[in-house]
Amino acid sequence: MGAGGAILDLTLARPLAEPDGAPQAPYTLKLDPGELALIDAPDEAHSSWFADLCCGLVPLAEGKACFLGRDWAAMPHDFAAALRGRIGRVFAKGGWIGFLDVAANVLLPQLHHTRNDVGILRDRAASLARAFGLPGLPLERAADLSPADLVRAACVRAFLGDPLLVVLESPASGRLSDLEAPLLDAVAAARGRGAAVLWLSRNERVLRDRSFPASHRWRLDERGLAPAGRPP
Repeated sequence: MGAGGAILDLTLARPLAEPDGAPQAPYTLKLDPGELALIDAPDEAHSSWFADLCCGLVPLAEGKACFLGRDWAAMPHDFAAALRGRIGRVFAKGGWIGFLDVAANVLLPQLHHTRNDVGILRDRAASLARAFGLPGLPLERAADLSPADLVRAACVRAFLGDPLLVVLESPASGRLSDLEAPLLDAVAAARGRGAAVLWLSRNERVLRDRSFPASHRWRLDERGLAPAGRPP
């Protein structure tokens, strides 16, 4: 990526297949370093599908989906998989390897994609865990952890390793209002070092918050992606 280049750039990206089978307008979205896009995404399945599109996991019929200046469709599979190591993501559901404990799940992407020292990674992950309201890295398996703590652990995994793109699928619900402050702190720190953030939300309180530090506001629905403007 050249200096000042976009982190994420969807240019008239028309998928081979839409999530509901209905044709939609092509998707166009550009996120530069330090920008935060808040997307009103009321449908969970469509939201996750769009996150997949941004991560190069949805084949396109036309247009481009680029990350760090590189077209996902033009990259060899192994190179694209490695480049996804620069993306942190909180999944709306799932995303956990069931036979591993949560601590191993959190560390695994960094151990796979980087050569960072495991001790340093573990210390950094434990520090992030405490920042997100956990006493430390959870040693339970995902199935044994409460839903709230699993979301907190997912945030740790997403921000570990200083990703250049962070994709958040409605991470803060009404039941997790205490997560919003540390999450916004983590987002601010990521933006401060030049990362871009894509925050997909179904939380009306977040979407209507005039103080939310969004660079762009969008609406994702059955018609596609459109600017949402400022909240009423």
